[in-house]
Amino acid sequence: MAVVYSILCSLVISILILPATKVYQLENYKIKKTLKKIISFDLANGDKNKLKLTNRIKRFLFCVFLVFFLIFLIIFSIKIKIYLKIILILLAVVFLPIFFLLAHLLDLPIEEGIKRSYIRKAKKKLNALKCKKIAITGSFGKTTTKNFLFQILSKKFKVCITPKSYNTPMGVCMTILDKLAEDDDFFVVEMGARQRGDIDYLCKMVGVDYGIITAVGNCHIETFKTLEAVENTKAELCDNTNNFVVINGSNKSGIKIYERCKKKKYLVCKENSFAYVQDVKIKDNKTYFNLFIDNKMVKTHTNLLGKGNIDNITTAAALCYLLGVSLFDIDNGIRELKPIAHRLEVIRGHCTVIDDSYNSNFDGFCEALEILKSFGGRKILVTPGMVELGKMQYEQNYKIGEQIASCCDIVIVMNKVNNIALTNGIKKGGFEGDIYYAYTRLEQKNLLKEIIKKDDVVLFENDLPDNYR
Repeated sequence: MAVVYSILCSLVISILILPATKVYQLENYKIKKTLKKIISFDLANGDKNKLKLTNRIKRFLFCVFLVFFLIFLIIFSIKIKIYLKIILILLAVVFLPIFFLLAHLLDLPIEEGIKRSYIRKAKKKLNALKCKKIAITGSFGKTTTKNFLFQILSKKFKVCITPKSYNTPMGVCMTILDKLAEDDDFFVVEMGARQRGDIDYLCKMVGVDYGIITAVGNCHIETFKTLEAVENTKAELCDNTNNFVVINGSNKSGIKIYERCKKKKYLVCKENSFAYVQDVKIKDNKTYFNLFIDNKMVKTHTNLLGKGNIDNITTAAALCYLLGVSLFDIDNGIRELKPIAHRLEVIRGHCTVIDDSYNSNFDGFCEALEILKSFGGRKILVTPGMVELGKMQYEQNYKIGEQIASCCDIVIVMNKVNNIALTNGIKKGGFEGDIYYAYTRLEQKNLLKEIIKKDDVVLFENDLPDNYR
């Protein structure tokens, strides 16, 4: 009976531990962050990001079950009074974080072994193919630039890209093994980083022929700590590129990376650089501009809005030109570019929605507000503010609050994480409209139903997973 009781109790614990497991997944399997949230009962109980029963999560839950099965088996096997067994069972629940850690440590070598196996298979396949590898990194605009590059480069070549925001070693491996074909001319890899060495690791895994560094700034400061650390990590791409690197020089960080890069390099998005734009005008919800590449000019336009999009287009176009795509095809490619979901995506209907909910940074937020300001009608902002900014988080959200005050009529602040900073900044900016607060998507939806009128413009800026409150 001890075995049966142990199995039943372990199954119950494995089910009860699912909210903690969801936090573990949302925190990218970082055990320290997960344990802090478990101990403070800051669990992911919302519905924005459901627990995905991936193979990794199934293996972890099996390890959880195994750890508790052994504990309960010992408890039910020893000959003590029943009330003492109940006390021991309750203690096992109280010390759940310790057993969660044990399950993590038990699963860790399994995951590392699987990871190494996937990387070996991916490297073997990649080495057998003749495609050229293009790596894209940066703080902002990686996924957008990757998609623009794909749309333009495909005018002349067969191109495979990492899907969505797959930018980790396992995401890259999955793309190589499942998507990359023998006749692909180029393989475009998005590379993300949260700590020093991440880009270097991915570059050595893939073997990079050409590189792009998009805009670099205060992103993931919570883990990087300083902007200099961010710059150093993104610059790892320069050290690992075999041919040349295209670098966005629209800010000081990009210029610093360009100046220190010892490989062949091309600066873009800066006046009189290798590629830049002039005479940017917005008309009929299209952006018209003159694109200069290698001292050649083409008049073009796009259905996309925002300086960030124009910079990303310029960067992608520069690399396409260097790889042999004609200015004629580049022009046509730019005119046909499709918006990337949740990145300044304009959706028209009863009201106009500007969906910029994928992520956010200070410059991007300011840009989205400028676009919102350019529309007629009442202007409504829905935002939880910006996160992962470490010590700068309150200051940055306070400052953006001041900017919000100058162009919005109504603001809905989502989540608790930044509501004080945003509210204080909005009030300091002399805001005369209404501020509402919503802590779930349902609350937000109901608020918008009450507030929204025909011809209103609603900007959704950033969205946070359930591990933020």
